[in-house]
Amino acid sequence: MSSELAKAWRLAKPYWVSEDRWPARGFLALLIAIDFAKVYTAVRMTYWHRDFWDAIAAFDVAEFWRQMLVFLVIAIAAIILDTARPWFNQRLEMRWRTWVTDVYLRRWLADKRYYHLDRERTVDNPDQRIAEDLRLMASNSLTLSLDFLRNVANLVSYSVIIWGLSSTLVLPFTDISFNAPGYLFWSVLVYAVVGSFLVERIGRSLVRADYTQQKREADFRFLLVRIRQSAEQIAFQSGETSERRRLSTRFQAIRENWRDIMTYTKRVTFFNETYIEIASLVAYVLILPSYFAREITLGMVQQGVLAFGRARMALSWFVHFYKDIALLRSVYRRLVEFDAALARPHESGIDVAHDGGEGIALQGLCLSMPDGSPLASIPDVRIAPGERWMLTGCSGAGKSTLLRAMAGLWPHGRGDILLPKGSAMFVPQRNYLPTGSLRECLGYPREHDALDAQAIEATLGDVRLAHLVPRLDETSDWMRVLSPGEQQRLAFARILLHKPEYLLLDEATSALDEDNEQWMYCLLLERLPALTLVSVAHHMALEKFHTHVLEIRAGLAKARIHADDDAGGAVPTGVPA
Repeated sequence: MSSELAKAWRLAKPYWVSEDRWPARGFLALLIAIDFAKVYTAVRMTYWHRDFWDAIAAFDVAEFWRQMLVFLVIAIAAIILDTARPWFNQRLEMRWRTWVTDVYLRRWLADKRYYHLDRERTVDNPDQRIAEDLRLMASNSLTLSLDFLRNVANLVSYSVIIWGLSSTLVLPFTDISFNAPGYLFWSVLVYAVVGSFLVERIGRSLVRADYTQQKREADFRFLLVRIRQSAEQIAFQSGETSERRRLSTRFQAIRENWRDIMTYTKRVTFFNETYIEIASLVAYVLILPSYFAREITLGMVQQGVLAFGRARMALSWFVHFYKDIALLRSVYRRLVEFDAALARPHESGIDVAHDGGEGIALQGLCLSMPDGSPLASIPDVRIAPGERWMLTGCSGAGKSTLLRAMAGLWPHGRGDILLPKGSAMFVPQRNYLPTGSLRECLGYPREHDALDAQAIEATLGDVRLAHLVPRLDETSDWMRVLSPGEQQRLAFARILLHKPEYLLLDEATSALDEDNEQWMYCLLLERLPALTLVSVAHHMALEKFHTHVLEIRAGLAKARIHADDDAGGAVPTGVPA
């Protein structure tokens, strides 16, 4: 338990010492003050019960009405405090969640960690850990810690009351009495300690079950999202039966673990309810003999029973909130794993450096599979500015892997890749289009405001997407709206608008017919004549647009210069200037 608390504190502490620490501490101090005020009103209510019932026992009508006025004042104060507390608590909770979510988003997106974690499968469902677990960390940590502090204040306050009411112990069902200072306090202390020990023994498996349930729920949601994203491909192949079977298998795992949660929850709930009901009986058994012996008044009985219950609840905080604590422990366990994965340095045998020189250099580069088996050996190559290199070879030879290595996305292998500091673009076979307007898609990853509106419209016409001009400000999921060919032409429009100095294409025209494919390459050569280009392609008809060819076959690579260098710069008639 102590190690869990230490790990949890390491995750929670950064916010409370961050740049937002003073507003956070201010809200926290205000909440603590409100809780102490609530404790004071609750303590005052026990004294009101004493005086109220004593007035009734004495048939004192004037005191009865005075106590009704006192009750009204206490009730109004309690209503104000109960209304204000959730509002301030929610503000602090959202401030904490906002800060910690921003921190984890930055860490997850920095240095392509999101990509490496996905490929390495070191942690499952990072989206759930950021969206759901961080929310629970902020809300449940705040709720449970403040409840714990309030219960400590309750314990101190009510212990004073029950200590004062328990100087002489009268044994139940006898006339025997003896001096026993604070016997009510010691009774409630023993009762709560035994209850806390038993509930931990009974419900410890609930933590593990909650952890497993969150994982299986996330896996099920992930599969549902995958089906929605791949709806067209599944529909084409009539894969509904297969997908339903996979979903049923995932959901069956949820049901099986849910049965464990039901079992453990039943045990904890049964113990909690038994514990609470017996506590009320214990309080009356310990206090009423003193009343029957005329040691205390009826009002003091009411005050004592109420104080005994509140002190018992304060000491039994762990018992009553065990299920919430179990959930929070599983949340922190998942976040500790996620935090460790984000902090773990990314190891790569391939050193990718931006040396600031001219061109791209590959030195001693050997690509491997994730299991360490060799994939391809690349000769030492230097791609000078303005050169256009075409990577060819059979499928699976390592062409796309070489591009991934140049982008810093493939760690498996050894060697050095030196890149210039000029602007570069990597364009995969299926380009990513963020959900938003088409104008934002064209500007991605920069802000679309940086692009000239007239240039956007003209460029869409150049790549034969003029029909999309009226839809530039339409918001949609364009990866589902546009055909693969339209998406690839949109990618070339983005290239022409961003004007990179270095461009790496990974079969970026695979969905285009030969005419459109030739047209896109002609546009590149015409509009970006100084462009340094590296492209993966299977169509040998594209060789004429390149000055060099790097063939990768059977694990070996061989570079050659295109026989007709002038052809690489040729632009067919009709390409707009």
